[in-house]
Amino acid sequence: MTKSRAACLSGWPAAHSRSPLIHHYWLRQLGIEGGYKIEAVPPEGFAEFVQRLSTHGVVGANVTIPHKVRALALTTPDARARAVGAANTLWYEGSELRSTNTDIEGFINNLDASAKGWDNIDDALVLGAGGSSRAVVYGLIERGIKRVHLVNRTIERARALADQFGPAVHSAAWEKLGELLPHAGLLVNTTSLGMHGQPALDLDVGLLPPNAIVADLVYVPLETELLKAARARGLKTADGLGMLLHQAVRGFELWFGQRPEVTPELRTLVEADLRGA
Repeated sequence: MTKSRAACLSGWPAAHSRSPLIHHYWLRQLGIEGGYKIEAVPPEGFAEFVQRLSTHGVVGANVTIPHKVRALALTTPDARARAVGAANTLWYEGSELRSTNTDIEGFINNLDASAKGWDNIDDALVLGAGGSSRAVVYGLIERGIKRVHLVNRTIERARALADQFGPAVHSAAWEKLGELLPHAGLLVNTTSLGMHGQPALDLDVGLLPPNAIVADLVYVPLETELLKAARARGLKTADGLGMLLHQAVRGFELWFGQRPEVTPELRTLVEADLRGA
């Protein structure tokens, strides 16, 4: 590579992101001359920022809260971004600014790495109906899971999401959790419950089948109470940090031309940074 390339992260706020740590690690490992910076952009300035993205000296960008939905309308999204209704990765094809959503593969590839054979299940139970839930449900359907039960405190949001994804997805009220847990081969928490500073996730892991897999998208704390309870039962788990690392892979490849690997060394580096925060 003859010319240094750079990418960035746009969000509001954005300083808390570990993306620079991840991408700079890969740049060093692969011997690529490049960079990755944070651009804190308020909502009212995001449209102009995207329209002038190439003038910021970058070849693409990650997009985080609260810009993911807006990014869809300001770019040319692929099928994945359109299906999820949000974009988190932008890149140029010629002069055209394209977008995708890598949360899908981040979730699925983390499951593959953490719980091989997880997709032999028939029923998945997903908690939450926000943007992360959309990516998770899309990935599960794409992988061929027969039934996805979507539980949310606001049942209307769960119904709307189930309607969008078709007959494989079934909405249910939060009060039905106790009935659904014994049949769930995979339980996924996409809510903020259990996150540092948020209310606890009140759920009895003991109701899950003995071979169930538990995934939590929360990564602060690194081991949530949900994951701790699941591991105490001997269940396979997939944590939020793993998803964070895996979702970054394709963006790096699009911007810098080489596909990086999620290694134990990288995970240890990010874990240490999170513990020291």
